[in-house]
Amino acid sequence: MSLSREQMLVEMGISPIWVRRDVPAAAAAEATGHSEESTALPASASVEEAVPISPPPAAPSAMPAGEVGSADWPTLARMVAACRACPLGEGRRQAVLGVGDTSPDYLFIGEGPGAEEDAKGEPFVGQAGKLLDNMLAALDIARGNRVYIANAVKCRPPGNRTPEAPEMAACRPFLERQVALLKPKVIVLLGKAAVHSVLHEDKSLASMRGQRFEYAGIPVVVTYHPAYLLRNLPDKAKAWEDLLFARRILRERAAPELPF
Repeated sequence: MSLSREQMLVEMGISPIWVRRDVPAAAAAEATGHSEESTALPASASVEEAVPISPPPAAPSAMPAGEVGSADWPTLARMVAACRACPLGEGRRQAVLGVGDTSPDYLFIGEGPGAEEDAKGEPFVGQAGKLLDNMLAALDIARGNRVYIANAVKCRPPGNRTPEAPEMAACRPFLERQVALLKPKVIVLLGKAAVHSVLHEDKSLASMRGQRFEYAGIPVVVTYHPAYLLRNLPDKAKAWEDLLFARRILRERAAPELPF
C-alpha cells in the first residue's frame, strides 16, 4: 500500500504538515536527548551562491592512486574489498562500497558502516537507515531510484565510533572515484564526518546548513546524520528544510535557461 506525502512526513516525525509560505512554521517534537545548536533555514530562502571547495589531497591507498582514478565499478569494488590502507580493514566482516542508482540525481554520503551494515554489506540498513528511507520517500524518491548512498569510509570502525581523520583520508580516493563515476547532480552530506571527508571542513553543522557548497563542480548541501536525528527529534524538521534546499538546487539546475 502506497503512502501519501502527508503520511510519509508523519512517519518521519515531522508534524504538523508544512505548508509553504513566506515564513514557514513547524512544531518540533519533544527532545529525547542532547540537541546540537542549530539555526533553521526558512523554506523560502533562495539558493545562495556556491562556496567552491577544492578537493583535499588524497592519502596513500592500498592501490596506486592512478589505478583507483581509472577504475570502473567492478574494479573499484575489488579494490575496496582488498584494501588494507588503514586498520579498519583488519576488523571488518566486509567492505561496504555503497548502493543505489549509478546515474543518480542525489548522492547521500554518511560516515561509515555500523554493525548491521558490516553484516549485510549495504549502508544504512538499521534504524538510521529506516529514517533515511522515510526522508527519501518524503522527496518522492527511494534508494535504488535516482539516489546513491555511500559512506566516507567503507569499513566499520570499532564500536561504531566516528571514523578518524586518517581513516577517512585512506578511503578518500575510493569516494572520489565513486563521485566521478556517479556524476550526481547534488551531493547531500550526512553529519560532520562526511563534511570533513568531502569538504575538508571542521565547522559546526549549524554554521554550514543552508549554504550551497561545491565539490568537483557539483552542488553540495550539509545536514544532520539520521542517527543523530534519532537522538534529537526536534532537528528532524531542520533536516527536512535541508532536503527541500537540496531539491530546490536540483530543480534550478534542471530548469531550462530563459532566453534573453
